[in-house]
Amino acid sequence: MEKILLSFLKDFWIIFIVIFSLWLIWAHIRIVPQQKAFIIERLGKYYTTYYAGLHILMPLIDRIAYKHSIKEYALDVPPQNCFTQDNVGIEVDGILYMRVVDPIKASYGIHDYDYASIQLAQTTMRSIIGTMSLDKTFEERENINHRIIAAVDLATDPWGIKVTRYEIKAINPPKSIQDAMEKEMRAEREKRAVIAESLGRKEAQINAAQAEREQLIQSSEGEKQRRINEADGRAYEIRAMANATALGIKTVADAISSPGGKDAVSLRIAEQYVQEFGKLAKENNTMIVPSNLADISSFVAAATTAIEWKRNDNAIS
Repeated sequence: MEKILLSFLKDFWIIFIVIFSLWLIWAHIRIVPQQKAFIIERLGKYYTTYYAGLHILMPLIDRIAYKHSIKEYALDVPPQNCFTQDNVGIEVDGILYMRVVDPIKASYGIHDYDYASIQLAQTTMRSIIGTMSLDKTFEERENINHRIIAAVDLATDPWGIKVTRYEIKAINPPKSIQDAMEKEMRAEREKRAVIAESLGRKEAQINAAQAEREQLIQSSEGEKQRRINEADGRAYEIRAMANATALGIKTVADAISSPGGKDAVSLRIAEQYVQEFGKLAKENNTMIVPSNLADISSFVAAATTAIEWKRNDNAIS
């Protein structure tokens, strides 16, 4: 019986030791998720950093002291009252984007880096706003963001923190200032409307003057072209008449030069003389009679001589 009891106790202790060993090993197995970092201390002193994967702690002497997420995260900066350079109180709030780049510094460099980063962002914001006028705070948001990032990132570097972005969510001036700004905005818009209307009238007058000028130029160009065309037409008419007259004279001269031409001319002149003299006798009560009415042959001879002289003169020309 005693042997059986001793054997049972021996088996029990063996089973207990095995189960306890398995539990102890299982209790010290750690699986670190992605984008996480575990700070391991051995006997109260920093030992190593576990990143994503399977890790086994040394039982009883190792412990996980800190756990950090190394992903970028957003940290809300509560609203704060700031005074501008022109002594206007405004309320400003923002959001800070940051991440842990050195888990060791983040664990041992500061107690609460989130709280410290918020305080740095607020104090830096107050300092920057104090150097600007109220109007500039609305215009220089991007510049304010960059200056806060530079200041906070420099201060948090010993803590293993990287500040990536800062964005101002809202700038709220007092109600009285808002009313004054709205009145100023309305006045500015009315001013721009009046200026735009006057510029429109000016442009319309300029366009009308330019259109009238173009119309006058076109009219004068048309009148000029009309006169040129009329002058060209008259010149062409004169040239045609001169050419026809010259051709007629040349024809008459050629006819006179031909055989029997002089006799034909003399006969034609005598006929016209008698015809015109007859018209004169019919149309006038008073008639002038040549002194030598019967000597028609001498008149015809004189006229023939004049025609001959004219023909010779044209030939010489």
